[in-house]
Amino acid sequence: MSTKAPAPGAVRHLSALARHGGDLSGYARQIQRLGGCERPVRMEGHRLDVHAATGEIVREITDSALPAGQLLIRCNNRRATRCSACAEVYRKDTFHLVSAGLSGGKGIGPAVAGHPRVFATFTAPSFGPVHNRPASGRCRCGRAHPEDDPALGTPLDPDRYDYDAAVLWNAHAGALWARFTTYLRQQLAARAGLTRTALRDCLKVSYAKVAEYQRRGAVHFHAVIRLDGPEGAEDNPPAWATTTLLTDAVRAAARLADTPGPPLDGRTPAYRFGRQLDVRPIRSADFDATTDTTDLTSRAVAAYIAKYATKGAETATGTLDRPVRNPVTDLIGTGVTDHARRLILTCWHLGARPDLDHLRLRKWAHMLGFRGHFSTKSRAYSVTLGTLRQQRADHNEALTRERAAEAGHPLPDPDTVLVLSHWRFAGTGLTAAETWLATSRRPDPLDVAGEPDHA
Repeated sequence: MSTKAPAPGAVRHLSALARHGGDLSGYARQIQRLGGCERPVRMEGHRLDVHAATGEIVREITDSALPAGQLLIRCNNRRATRCSACAEVYRKDTFHLVSAGLSGGKGIGPAVAGHPRVFATFTAPSFGPVHNRPASGRCRCGRAHPEDDPALGTPLDPDRYDYDAAVLWNAHAGALWARFTTYLRQQLAARAGLTRTALRDCLKVSYAKVAEYQRRGAVHFHAVIRLDGPEGAEDNPPAWATTTLLTDAVRAAARLADTPGPPLDGRTPAYRFGRQLDVRPIRSADFDATTDTTDLTSRAVAAYIAKYATKGAETATGTLDRPVRNPVTDLIGTGVTDHARRLILTCWHLGARPDLDHLRLRKWAHMLGFRGHFSTKSRAYSVTLGTLRQQRADHNEALTRERAAEAGHPLPDPDTVLVLSHWRFAGTGLTAAETWLATSRRPDPLDVAGEPDHA
């Protein structure tokens, strides 16, 4: 329970509501059901639940009858800088998705924990020297930068830094990953002495990955890569498909993968991963850490990937967490770093070229050119985010029905009801009173199954 006093505006709002017979407890419940969402979508309209057989109206909901005067819906934004509560739900869902593909659960059998799997980090190439913290302790500039030094990741010489290549690398990173997965299957087949067609009959490659921005504004990928039998997670791979074979194939595929870019200043570049590549085997969660300190636990990998699922370019490089409409007015007074500003302006400049129109650089300027999904997975890796969200919705629906029955107003069977609704957008965000109610009592964190979260 928060002890922070409400703001004067919130006090006036709540007092007026109480004077006019408003339901303060119902108001608090409506706000708290948002789970702490900071920017809910506000809707106006109505909903009718009609019995399909008799035509009887069994339930009616109108915006004016709701304590807040409007229907409030969670924003479900994954960005922690936009809504920390919804981002936390997304992070936990990503944790469960990755963890299920490593240790089982959420419909995936525990045998998947015995499949060969590695955790790999793919970086971008160099676009020019930047301030860093090397093992020697001193940067090329001659200083030893502290961890929180804002100069880290910025170019030593901005005028010689290849901003065009940096932006276009981000724009082609998704395509490069797709080429890598093709080369990986090719390398696995070569090591097994099989054709790629024959490989599909005995082996499936599954993965889950997340994109992260380095301080210099370049995207790199963290990925869990796993070998399964041809039927996926529930099917064991052949005995020759070992972790060592997978590690070698990943390294070879990362070296070979490239994707062609558009002509630029008289040259046609091919985009590749950087030289820094880290590939480590993943052990089970109960592995004895005293016998091996080089591998990773399943739980640690899932937590690491989930951590980056809610972060964007704004977290690493100090850019914006929303699209840029006008690079002049939108960047004024925002605190955007000089390095991020130049990357955004480079996106804007290159985005005006007709031959680069397909990259949609202006639309994704706030993402420094990267337009791919932040977290992706192959179909057979594990449960989907949509399935996790549906499980949560089913759990909440069951709670609603249980509470309605306890109050003496049982809800009809959903299979016998037609839902007729019309809602229109009315804005976003919370009033001062709603903000105070949302923070005055935080609900216990629940995972997707409605049980205490231990992630």
